[in-house]
Amino acid sequence: MMQRQAVVELVRDSLYPKWQTEKDRLDRIDAWYRWKAEDIKLPRRATPELKRLAEMSKVPWLGLVVSSASQCMYVDGYRSPLDGEALDTEMSPPWRTWHANGMGQRQIPVHRAALAYGYSFVKVLPGTDHEGKRSVLRGVSPRRAFAVYADPAEDDWPMYAIQVEKAPKGGALVKFYDETDVHYVSIDGVGAKPEWISVETHDAGVCPWVRYANMLDLDGRCDGEVEPLISAASRINKTAFDRLITQHFSSWKIRTVAGMAQPDDEEAANRKKLELRQEDLLVAEDPDTKFGVLDETPLNGFIDSWRADIEALAAVSQTPTHALTGQLVNLSAEALAAARASLTQKVTERQKSFGRSHVQALRLAAQLEGHQDYADDVFGRVTWQDMEIRSIAQAVDALGKAAQMLNIPPKALWGRIPGVEKSDVDEWEQMAKEADPVAAMAANLMAKAKPVDAPPPTVPAKL
Repeated sequence: MMQRQAVVELVRDSLYPKWQTEKDRLDRIDAWYRWKAEDIKLPRRATPELKRLAEMSKVPWLGLVVSSASQCMYVDGYRSPLDGEALDTEMSPPWRTWHANGMGQRQIPVHRAALAYGYSFVKVLPGTDHEGKRSVLRGVSPRRAFAVYADPAEDDWPMYAIQVEKAPKGGALVKFYDETDVHYVSIDGVGAKPEWISVETHDAGVCPWVRYANMLDLDGRCDGEVEPLISAASRINKTAFDRLITQHFSSWKIRTVAGMAQPDDEEAANRKKLELRQEDLLVAEDPDTKFGVLDETPLNGFIDSWRADIEALAAVSQTPTHALTGQLVNLSAEALAAARASLTQKVTERQKSFGRSHVQALRLAAQLEGHQDYADDVFGRVTWQDMEIRSIAQAVDALGKAAQMLNIPPKALWGRIPGVEKSDVDEWEQMAKEADPVAAMAANLMAKAKPVDAPPPTVPAKL
């Protein structure tokens, strides 16, 4: 257990300042991820019209890039060699803990934060429920947390981690985590000395924070989907702004008159200001008068540039172009699969990373609950729901052929039907057993059978 003074000094001198620096970087990413992108630079004396057009030109493109990947990742099951046939009667302890913590829903913001910012966290702490020990799993945004690793590329667990919460009366409440305890430290304001409040023991043996990394390299860097694409998104917004200016000020024809004398009195001036109707004719007494038209500025060039910028963003982010433009016309199933191939590859890579982190969190949860066999299980894995876009008829036809031509057991293919979750498969298996008359009769006979006392073993007589 760390001493109080050591915790306060570590928070004051290292962790809290580093968190503030990192939060400034993440706040800029957050603005582009949501809908508060940086303003387009305008002249100092820009009119309210220009400011309004600049505001209208901002579109949350990078939020759409994150959503396109996040909506393809949903954990729907847990597999372990330790389960065997136990799943027929009850779920494994890690999967019960998953559901008890509502991770079916909580996984979504964890994935989104990791995709957007580059990393996110899930903290695992001991707890109890009506069944006894039950670990508590909660996602934490990197904008409210900071973790320190001895080797950020290789280490599974951080040495220290802090979670920063705003205090009700100003300042901040810092929760400092190490391998045994949670220390609560109060900071009244900028430059104020932290004050130690209290400590709680979790006895996890490690700092109980699991990192979800989007793209972790061998140098320990975690790049997100937003920061590398800010320049591409800003270019799209600038092109949209230029088009809006042209559309607002120069998108109509202007009639011109040359050689006509200026009106001499107010009545003539008022007549000149009258708008021409469709059937009106312009008549001038002076034979030298010439009428003309200034054509509007064409918008095709701006629209083509805007689409080219979007296509560049789609290529760099591995996002299907039709997901950004909304243009999906007469695409066959093969063409649609080819258009989504790059996104599928990106999602598969992220599932490998996030899946390992989910298993890491569930193994620690099992350890805190006393299920040491599941905590030591290195073969446990989560399963991902099939989110490929294809018709149910195509999927069932392909799975039926796999069962007939390759002799794959039909029950093994149930979980591969689009939109079907593991809970549905478990329910179908139970219904299939209840509908099987042979299995029902065997179960009924087993229930009615009375145990018979075995006769004592006989000892052969000696001759």
